[in-house]
This record gives sequence, structure tokens and C-alpha cells, in this order.
Amino acid sequence: MGTMRLSKPLVVSVSLLFFVALSGFAHGFVMTPRSLLNRLSQSSYYLTTKELWFDQTLDHYSPYDLRQFKQRYYEFIDYFQVPDGPIFLEICGESSCNGISNDYLQVLAKKFGAAVVTLEHRYYGKSSPFKSHTTENLKYLSSKQALFDLAVFRQWYQESLNLKRNRTGAENAWFVFGVSYSGALSAWFRLKFPHLTCGSLASSAVVLAVYNYTDYDKQVGESAGPECKAVLQEITELVDRSLETNKKELKKQFGAAELDIDGDFFYFLADAAVVAFQYGHPDALCTPLVDAKKAGMDLVAAYAKYVKEYFVGTFGVSVETYNQKHLKNTAVNEGSSDRLWWFQVCTEVAYFQVAPSNDTVRSSKIDTKYHLDLCKNVFGEGIYPEVDVTNIYYGGTNIAGSKIIFTNGSQDPWRHASKQTSSPGMPSYIITCHNCGHGIDMRECPQSVSSIEDNAQSCSIPDAVNKVRHKMTEHIDLWLSECKGSG
Repeated sequence: MGTMRLSKPLVVSVSLLFFVALSGFAHGFVMTPRSLLNRLSQSSYYLTTKELWFDQTLDHYSPYDLRQFKQRYYEFIDYFQVPDGPIFLEICGESSCNGISNDYLQVLAKKFGAAVVTLEHRYYGKSSPFKSHTTENLKYLSSKQALFDLAVFRQWYQESLNLKRNRTGAENAWFVFGVSYSGALSAWFRLKFPHLTCGSLASSAVVLAVYNYTDYDKQVGESAGPECKAVLQEITELVDRSLETNKKELKKQFGAAELDIDGDFFYFLADAAVVAFQYGHPDALCTPLVDAKKAGMDLVAAYAKYVKEYFVGTFGVSVETYNQKHLKNTAVNEGSSDRLWWFQVCTEVAYFQVAPSNDTVRSSKIDTKYHLDLCKNVFGEGIYPEVDVTNIYYGGTNIAGSKIIFTNGSQDPWRHASKQTSSPGMPSYIITCHNCGHGIDMRECPQSVSSIEDNAQSCSIPDAVNKVRHKMTEHIDLWLSECKGSG
């Protein structure tokens, strides 16, 4: 979800790799670089990549429409304590779901003797109901339909399990997990289908739809710290001025000559900075820029170097992601989810990352009009984010759920769209540290890359993460036992 949208050597750090595999990166939100996912699918970053298929209903809200489509899912049952172990449902979000990630959930699965199942989100990856993603065909793409998908799949999987075990009417204890947009889905699933899960973990869960999300940029400035923030603001000013006099050469300098619309270019540059804080790598951005400032070097050139080498090179974001011509492409492409996520942005949640009226890090040209023009240009007339409707339906940060754990990293700009205060039955934890970014509690540490065993010695994640993980485990243990106790 900024940054929610690689054919280069795999040089990304382990913690970044694991989190990207979990949820992704895109123009304004979290979605996954496609080539990175493809490489990960052939490595130990997934516990399983064996595709399984389920016949899913296209429209859960129509009694007359009986159409179905094939929805992809995965299962990992190596630790499952037959027959009564819990089932962990890991929700795949706004990207292709190429397997079950070897992340912290697997440590929990081993601890609790759980089976892990993962369902690909409708329309994404290989789970598209249509051969073309025209605006008309996208009308069944929504969080509401996706939640119903999960509920129907959960019931079907439980029945299938009972058939295999020659049982009738048995119910395993289910627990739902998600990060970012899928973290919101995890919270909303417990809210809307409390009888189908014992509880939910909603990591970096963006449960509040926001029209003008100025807190996003404010958090970027706060996470950067005074020195780095001042340099970023100076770079933004220099770029804004230079674009007026030297547009073609400037875009070329950043490797973004294809971005004809200036707003797309500004968004690309803003997201390039955001990724460092969102994913817990602030020094990768701030150290070279602050050093360049102190040395009296060309700051625009220094930032262009970072953008090309880190954002596009190491992190693997494609410039094309920011091009509205690309977003208008209606072809079904397993390797690109950009148009799909923008449709959800433009209809349900907005999260418009506009520049605040003062003290902004990003260009003031990234405003509400830019976003509304994008929605209209890409999807046509009449497409508008019904933010109030979404928040009325789910409750926003006033969600009236129970047995939901909310976790957020202190540096993550998305935490202001999450539930950051505890309430009865819904504990909320802010994990505070220098590199505590998006979904940090579900990254691989303290497990190693090649093993799902705990390996605290090879992990640099701070104590703050492990303390919250301990609390998470206590809640999961309690709620699973209460579920089993109630039959």
C-alpha cells in the first residue's frame, strides 16, 4: 500500500526481501516488484509454491449471478498436529501470490502445530475472473467481495479437511493473519465473520480509508529526522525549479524520461524517499544525501544516484509503475497489479498521499487534483473513492471488533491509517526503533533465511520487536484456547 505499488543481481537485504515477498510496493502503496517475486519463488524464501485451485463465486451479493472463477491457494501442513491443530489463514493482498512465504508466521505455525493456508486475492496474480481488466470488468474487485471469498474458502477448506479425516461437522481453530492492506482485511474478516475465526493479527493494517492523507508525508519527515528532512526538502525545491526550465534533461537524469505527466514524475521521486522509511532502511537514503550536503555536492545528482541505484536497482521498482499510460493497459498480466490496486484506491480507500500545506517533504504539486485526474484518466468518468462509505461499513479506527491484535512500526508512514490505541479485546502495539517499518513484526527475524528454526544469534531486529512478538503469542495462545474451550 506508498509505497502499497527486478532482472538485476539479488542484492537486497534479507529483511527487505522477506517483507517485500510478504506484501510489496507500488505507486502510492504496497505492492510487490514482480521480478523479485519470480526469483523468490524459485528459492527458499517460500515454504511451498505448489499451486492449488478453488472454484470461487464471482458476485457474492447477487442471488442470480452463478458465475465462478478459479482462485489460487496454497497449503503448508508440515507442522499440522492432526487432526485438531489450528489453521492459520494468511491473507494475500494486492499482488500476485506465488506461495507461502518463509516469514515469521512459520515460526508461529511450528509453535502452535498449525497448518498454514494462503488464498490469492481475487483479480491479482492468476486469480482473475476475466480476460480483460476493463473498468466494467473490475466492478467485482473490492474488499467486500474479497472478504466473502475468504469466508467461503474457509468453510470449503474446513469441510475438505473433515472429509480427508473422515470426520463430520468438526471445526478446527482458525486464526487470520495479514500485513498492510491484507492486515486491514484480517481485521475486517474478524469484524464481519467473528464466528469463522478465533482472532486476527492485523499488522500495519490500514483500516482507515483517508481522502487526503497528509499524515503520510508528515511521518516521512518525522522518520527522516531534522537533518535528513531538510536535505530532502531542499532536493524537492531544486527539482521543482529545475523542472520548469530543464524538464527533459531532469527526467532523463533520474531514468524517468517516459513519465510525460509531471505529477507521475513527482510521485515517483516521492516514493523513492518513502521506501527507505516504510521498509526500515533509513540510512540507505539519509547517509549519502546528508554526506553530499556536507561536502557541497550537487544534491539533485546525489538523489538521482540513490533513485537509480537503490529504488530502481536494489529495491527493484519499475518506472513504468508510475506511468498513467501503463495504468490504462487493460490486459490481464500476472506480473503487474498496478491497475488493479489503483482501481481499489480510486473506488474504496483513496489514501491520497498529498503534500501538507506547509513543511512538506514531497512536492506540493502532488495534490488532490493530481489523484482525481489520475482516477478519471485511467478508469473514466464517475470513478471516485467512496471513503465515507468504506469507513461507515468497517468503522475505520473505531472498528467495533474483538480479538484483533494491531501492530505498527514507529517509522512507518502508514501507521496513521491504522488503529494505534488499544481498546477492549483489541490490543494495539507500536514497535519503536530506528528501523521499525511496515510489517516489521512479521519479517523473518529471528529466523534464518534457510531454516524456519528460531535463530536469534543471526538476527539484528531490536528487542522492541521481540517484546511485541511475545505479546502477540500470548494473545494467540489465549484466544485459540478459548476457541477450543467453547467447542
